[in-house]
Amino acid sequence: MKEPENNHPKKEREYQNFAMDSTYWNGFEFRDDDIVIATWAKSGTTWVQQIVAQWIFNGETEDVPVGEISPWLDFRLPPLEVKLPDVLAQKHRRFLKTHLPRDAFHLDPKVKHIYIARDGRDAAMSVHNHHKYQLPWVYEAFKELPYISPIIEPEPSDDLREYFLEWFEKDGHPFWPFWENIQTWWDVRHAPNVYFLHFQNLKDDMAGEIEKIGNFLGYDTPSQETFDKMVHQCTFDYMKTNAPKSAPLGGSLWDGGATRFVNKGTNGRWKDCLTEEDSERYEKRAIEVLGEECAHWLKTGTLPSGESLNHNK
Repeated sequence: MKEPENNHPKKEREYQNFAMDSTYWNGFEFRDDDIVIATWAKSGTTWVQQIVAQWIFNGETEDVPVGEISPWLDFRLPPLEVKLPDVLAQKHRRFLKTHLPRDAFHLDPKVKHIYIARDGRDAAMSVHNHHKYQLPWVYEAFKELPYISPIIEPEPSDDLREYFLEWFEKDGHPFWPFWENIQTWWDVRHAPNVYFLHFQNLKDDMAGEIEKIGNFLGYDTPSQETFDKMVHQCTFDYMKTNAPKSAPLGGSLWDGGATRFVNKGTNGRWKDCLTEEDSERYEKRAIEVLGEECAHWLKTGTLPSGESLNHNK
């Protein structure tokens, strides 16, 4: 692995669990125009992959299997030796994803990084669907892999409040820690090659955010006709209809397939199942762990000052 240049944040540790392995990136040869999309999980990763694909292919993505050509590289299924040759053979601008905390990831100075976050209460609601409908063979496949435990178990509670409270009390359970993922990426938010994006901002002004992402990635403004097509192909209805092309592994990991993975795309479902005390505890914890500025941004998508995180990018 090459050493980062200009005191760029270095990888500080290896991170391994039942689902991912940071060593999969060790020795990976980045290209000068590579793009890495990072997030905790269920926070708009697939949506941003679809957006980035529009810029790379100039809106001609009807036949592009985005979920296939933009893999989660550190995911342990399938193993690295299966997916890496296809990534290395790609001729187009590559865009990969990771769910690693930043300190377990090599922040290469020549690579563009997009980090997407979502209020933890919304992410927990979405991950419940992901967990509930993941097929049994996936859990068995995890158990056949070496060393990493504990393994996530199938059949989560149908009680969303109960599910959230366990997720909250055990920090991201049964997946991986939530707070450290947010915090470690927040710590590099000012790096010139890191772009911070909030799920709610995408919902509020998708076209505007798509344009900003294109600017960050260095693309010229397309024709209005092309841009309108790009925006349309990033709408929830379009992605739901064409879910097998955008979902990881074509949606084969879930009961109901890709349309189960591209589920609702909504925020605020937690308001129907959490108590006021539950939400207050969550918000208090966010401030304690992340600090007031980051906690405010995570909740609202805005800084307390009203300034954009990406005002200089």
